[in-house]
Amino acid sequence: MSSPEGAHQRSPAAAHYERKRPGALTKLFNDMVAALTRAGLSIRGSRVLEVRGRKSGEPRRTPVNLLELEGERYLVAPRGDTQWVRNLRAAGEGTLLVGRRRDPFSAVELSEQERAPILREYLRRWAWEVGAFFDGVSADSSERELQEAASKHPVFRLRSGAAREGSVG
Repeated sequence: MSSPEGAHQRSPAAAHYERKRPGALTKLFNDMVAALTRAGLSIRGSRVLEVRGRKSGEPRRTPVNLLELEGERYLVAPRGDTQWVRNLRAAGEGTLLVGRRRDPFSAVELSEQERAPILREYLRRWAWEVGAFFDGVSADSSERELQEAASKHPVFRLRSGAAREGSVG
């Protein structure tokens, strides 16, 4: 950022996203996972997230890993403040897709203090895929390290059903 004022407006998650933009290999992998998921094959919890674009109003789709933990469902943003994160914040709802199955949901973003146990389990399951986006933090990291990482990785708790009429799903 060129001005100190602008620097204060950037969240750690936004700065993290700028540093961790996906490369060609990540884009190729995402495309392959999305194609398999659209065909009805979920790879270790993969889904296609459909959420209304905050500017266009058009449905936007991206592959995500759905974390199910202790009866709750979560979406974690390993790359930080991505477009899907900003769209989901604005819409408050979306749809998870696997093949022809559509699962509408409403979403609430967790506070940074609530994220550490979710991040630990997310890394336990998907570090092989997303570990590079966590700057050395792993499922075996200390509680303090996970808590420090929490500001860079938005987490949403999902509830079945859309939040309001006219949802994306």
